[in-house]
Amino acid sequence: MPLLHQLPRWAWLGGGVLAFIAGMVNAAGFMGFQHQSITNLTGSASLLGIAMGTGDGGETLHWALAIAAFLAGAVASGAIVQQRTLQLGRRYGVALVLESALLFAAMPLLGEGDVTGLYLASAAVGLQNGMASTFSGMVFRTTHVTGMFTDLGIYIGQRLRGLAVDQLRIGLSLLVIGTFVLGGVVGAALYVHMQERMLVIPAALTGVCGGLYALYSHRMQTGGRRP
Repeated sequence: MPLLHQLPRWAWLGGGVLAFIAGMVNAAGFMGFQHQSITNLTGSASLLGIAMGTGDGGETLHWALAIAAFLAGAVASGAIVQQRTLQLGRRYGVALVLESALLFAAMPLLGEGDVTGLYLASAAVGLQNGMASTFSGMVFRTTHVTGMFTDLGIYIGQRLRGLAVDQLRIGLSLLVIGTFVLGGVVGAALYVHMQERMLVIPAALTGVCGGLYALYSHRMQTGGRRP
């Protein structure tokens, strides 16, 4: 049974910060002019189906572009990071800097009510979600929490039956859920005062994370040490 220390410290810290960032971005999406989720495609896919079923061509195009933008971000992640396994030394720094640039570009467009800003933000979170895909066989997602709540419920049920549970997965689920919700709280509070300009915070945080990861990865590799 995996133990908590099997996930390296940089992955715990990075996962929590990225989930916090995603929570902030999603709050901006819900509170903005379109009132839509940016980080979770389940609702977007449902709205696409509804628009197609009701023959609303404009809404069909919008939701199709939103989904395509998220997918394009994930494609970019695959091209940059190249491997699905979460591992120190991957090009996460490059991906994070690109995500930061996309969020910075989205901010003024969203402020002007330009829907292109939503597509850029969708591409940014698609890129983020594609970066950290698996670690030791575990799915590691930071932009939505449906799977995390599902895993948490499963393990609580197993614990109630007296079965052994995956402590690492429980810890990871609680981390992502907690930081995602906290990001939503902070994002909503900032949006009240800053509107779409609050995206400067997650954009800057993402860029800082990319730079710090690159420095940490270089130091660990050149020093011949393991995290």
